[in-house]
Amino acid sequence: MSSPTPRAILEYGLSSGNVGLVQMLGLCPLLAVSNNAVNALGLGLATVLALTATNTVVAAIRRATRRDVRIPAFIMVIAAVVTAIELSMRAFLPGLHAVLGLFIPLIVTNCALMGRAEAFASRQDPARAALDGFATGLGFLWVLLAIGGIREALGEGSLFAGAGELLGLPGLELAVAGYPGFVLALLPIGAFGVLACLVALRQAWRLRAAGGAA
Repeated sequence: MSSPTPRAILEYGLSSGNVGLVQMLGLCPLLAVSNNAVNALGLGLATVLALTATNTVVAAIRRATRRDVRIPAFIMVIAAVVTAIELSMRAFLPGLHAVLGLFIPLIVTNCALMGRAEAFASRQDPARAALDGFATGLGFLWVLLAIGGIREALGEGSLFAGAGELLGLPGLELAVAGYPGFVLALLPIGAFGVLACLVALRQAWRLRAAGGAA
C-alpha cells in the first residue's frame, strides 16, 4: 500500500472521508450527546484521543500480530485505550463524566476506530497512523461540535453553558438573556435535522465546486 502525504491524510479525515458527514459512522453518540456544545466537545476530544492512540499502537504492533489474531488484538487495543480515557475523565473531569455516562465506554463500538485500524493503521508506519487517527477524530469532533453548538443556540439561546462547572472554563459560556427557547432543537429530531442540513450544505458546496471547476 502506498504511503499518502500528510496533507492527503488531513484532507481525508477532515473533509472527503469525514466519518460523520460522509461515512455516517458513530451516529449514536453523534446524535445522542450533541444536545449542547459542552457535551459535544467532551465526547469529541475523547474520540480524538482514542483514535490517535489506537492507530499509533496498532501501527506499532502490526508486524508482530499474526493475521488470524489481528482483529481480536485490535479490539483489545481499542478497549484498553478507551478504558484509560474513561478512567482519566472520571478522575479529572467527574462532572463531565457523569453527564456523558455510558457514551464514553461506547466509543469502543464506534466503527471509525476499528475501520481506521484495519484499513489504514495496520498498513502504515506509526507516525502516519497517528496523524490519520488525529485527522479522523478531528473530523468527527468538528461535526459533533457543530451539531451541539447549533442545537444549543437554537434550543436554549446559549453556547457552552456549563463549561465552567464541567470543564473549568467559565470564559466559554455565552447566553442570550430572555431567549424563549426552541425545544424542538433539543429533541432527537433536532439532531437529525441539523445533521441533514450539514450533509445538504456539504453536498451543495461540492456540486458548486465541481461546476466551477468544469
